[in-house]
Amino acid sequence: MREGPLTQLLVERFETMPSQLKLAARFVLDHPQEVALISMREQAQRAGVSHSTMMRLARWLGLEAYEDMRALYAQALREPGAKSAAKPAEAVETASVAEDGQGYSTVSATTDMLAAQVARLGEYTSAMQHVAVADILIGARRVYCLGLRSEQVVATHFSRLFSLFDDRGTLLDAAAKGEVDALRHAGPGDVMLVVGMAPYARATVEVARRAAKRGVTIVAITDSRVSPLARLARASVIVTVESHSFFRSVTPALAAAEILIALIAQRSGVDVKEAMRAVEQHLSEYDVYWTPSR
Repeated sequence: MREGPLTQLLVERFETMPSQLKLAARFVLDHPQEVALISMREQAQRAGVSHSTMMRLARWLGLEAYEDMRALYAQALREPGAKSAAKPAEAVETASVAEDGQGYSTVSATTDMLAAQVARLGEYTSAMQHVAVADILIGARRVYCLGLRSEQVVATHFSRLFSLFDDRGTLLDAAAKGEVDALRHAGPGDVMLVVGMAPYARATVEVARRAAKRGVTIVAITDSRVSPLARLARASVIVTVESHSFFRSVTPALAAAEILIALIAQRSGVDVKEAMRAVEQHLSEYDVYWTPSR
């Protein structure tokens, strides 16, 4: 989306805006796609203004709330051929109509955001973060995986995939204090992949710190370069957690875990196909998977 639905109106009113509103308007003009995909607070941070300024901008343009503006830009992103809105009232009415269809616009806006977040993992800086973490994991004597609360699904998914072609992995459960025995022999040469996003689980940070004191190399999937896990880590993959709804998204972190697995499998020299054949044979012997009756 090169031009947002309110571009013309923003340009027309730009010179009459207070200085803070101009900063917010400049961000909207320069980054129309981001208006649809990231939260208002993140937009405000990038624009260098408060979130209340973003709300005032929407009212300055004749909209009731900033979410009305986001709805317009989300619709424009889904329908790139649509014309820019001439009047905010007409645009808001169009956005309201789009809310029909049992939440279609919510689904579309959410998937748009998730697609953009995952796509950012392929940008050069993020790609190099993945490569750095994968290379450290490849060289490990043992690999420990740790994540709690919502991040537990990421650590579990990584550990399960890793175990399909490599037997060096151990999934930790710090909540059950199972890490005490698992880390008894951990030390230099071992690597711990820690997954954690704000608000950070205390047990995750504490176990990572104890492991680091034992000489274990920490790598992380986390949400900030200054998170407590990133500060412990030799290398980190930084992901976003913004959601179109009330919850923090783990989708980017799950995608990062799968990218790491793909890199490890590709760069480690393991015969993944042969390893998978052995796994499938083992699972078949134990009748793990459902098969249709004949």
